[in-house]
Parts: sequence; C-alpha cells; structure tokens
Amino acid sequence: MTIPYERSMAVLRARNLLTELAYADNRRDEETLRRYARSLLKHYPDAQHMKLSVSRLPEIWGDSDEGYLGTRHL
Repeated sequence: MTIPYERSMAVLRARNLLTELAYADNRRDEETLRRYARSLLKHYPDAQHMKLSVSRLPEIWGDSDEGYLGTRHL
C-alpha cells in the first residue's frame, strides 16, 4: 500500500527524471532507466487518486480526459 508521502515523492521524482531526460547530453543505460521508471510507477498516483485531487484542489489540478487516465503501456 502506498502512503501519501510516497505518492508525493513519486510525482516529484518523476518530474526530476523527465527534466533530466529532456536536458541530458549523454545516454543513460536503458535498463537502469526502466528500473527507475518502474520504481516511480509503484507509488505514482493512478486515475482514482487524480480524480480525488481534482475534486479537492481544482485550482491546482484540472479535469482531464478520462480515456487518457486509464492504464496504458507504451
């Protein structure tokens, strides 16, 4: 079970990962990147948590496309 602190940290760490990927000048080992992504997803908020956040903090989180929030693997 994920606790709120873990969920918050997953969002912040995911932002850091995306920032690093966007501005990286070298290539990371793909398997290391996949492991890190899986560790973030373990505690990353799902659609249900996002809906709850939207309902409680509409000035922070906006409604999104329901279909997009479903589970999808690229």
